[in-house]
Amino acid sequence: MVEFKDVTKVYPKSKTPAVEDINIKIKKGDFCCFIGTSGSGKTTLMRMINRMNSITKGDVYIEGKNVKDFNPVSLRRHIGYVIQSNGLMPHMTIRDNIILVPKLLKWPQAKLDAKAKELIKLAELPESYLDRYPSELSGGQQQRIGVVRALAADQNLILMDEPFGALDPITRENLQDLVQRLQTKFGKTIVFVTHDMDEALKLATQIVVLHDGHKIQEGTPDDILQHPANDFVRNLIGEDRLAEAQYETVKVKSVMLTKPAKINLGASLTEALDKMKSSHVDTLLVVDDSNHLKGYISIEKLEQRYHQVSGVSDIVNKNIYTIGPDDYLRDNFNRILERNGQYVPVVDKNDKLVGIVTRSSLVNVVYETIWGDNNPLLSKSKQTKDSAKGANK
Repeated sequence: MVEFKDVTKVYPKSKTPAVEDINIKIKKGDFCCFIGTSGSGKTTLMRMINRMNSITKGDVYIEGKNVKDFNPVSLRRHIGYVIQSNGLMPHMTIRDNIILVPKLLKWPQAKLDAKAKELIKLAELPESYLDRYPSELSGGQQQRIGVVRALAADQNLILMDEPFGALDPITRENLQDLVQRLQTKFGKTIVFVTHDMDEALKLATQIVVLHDGHKIQEGTPDDILQHPANDFVRNLIGEDRLAEAQYETVKVKSVMLTKPAKINLGASLTEALDKMKSSHVDTLLVVDDSNHLKGYISIEKLEQRYHQVSGVSDIVNKNIYTIGPDDYLRDNFNRILERNGQYVPVVDKNDKLVGIVTRSSLVNVVYETIWGDNNPLLSKSKQTKDSAKGANK
């Protein structure tokens, strides 16, 4: 969708490049955040996409076309743009602000009216607000209009330059949620400038860290959290956030056990009982011939109906909570703990059984998050194991 190739920007009267030799690829539908401290070049870089800043060296492409080949005014009308001060015209109604670009594109009046009503609804504001002026709205409401206005001409690419920086924390969070919902709903490609790492981690699918005009690191939020490139990135993330990330970004597949006790749906109750005894378990997961999870059976149910039915299929409980291998533990932690001593089955996208997660798996993750390698309990356990190994020699 957007590509920077060896891009450099040098402002007049400045010997030091604002950005230098930048190479970035942003895929269609991505939410890309440029993050860095003041003067890092993030806004300069973004404004070269719509040619609000000229390019000293290198090229910027949108869907394979060089932005230098576009008329700047025409280019900007086809790219959404949201700034910190919302950019609303104070002498125009909210309706006229929303349809400003479509009107310049000479849309028919009926289409303009329909678009205004559609967007005020997306902004989660009453339709009556269309006839108000910006001064009659709160700062957060004005910024909502600024956000949805960027969708007015059905632009596929939207640029956002620290759009929530001047808002209070609650309003800011609400607008972040709004942008996230809109981006998910419409699949727009968004390039978002921020200096707030929490904001970038919440919104982005791709993060580009800039410092002194250079790209320091590029990757997904997980990449940045798990593998910060250097001390600058670590400091930008912060020690507390890095510590939390050790738990926040753990996926189910990294802690699941891959050989759960299971039995075929067509097995007899005698076979199920023998399997429980040999595996030292009181429940068995039930799968079909293709390893699709069908439910589970318990020792209690088996004993109750042992002489009444003959097969596992007659007593299988299909009401079972499952999770996926690529799910995050953070999103399932409480639900797993609520299941008392039971494990939770892990199934792939085709509902095939691939493993289980136990409560002890979660406890180990918590221990490592809190104590790391200095966990006194784990250290003591390791010393005991080492002593035992020595005694067996």
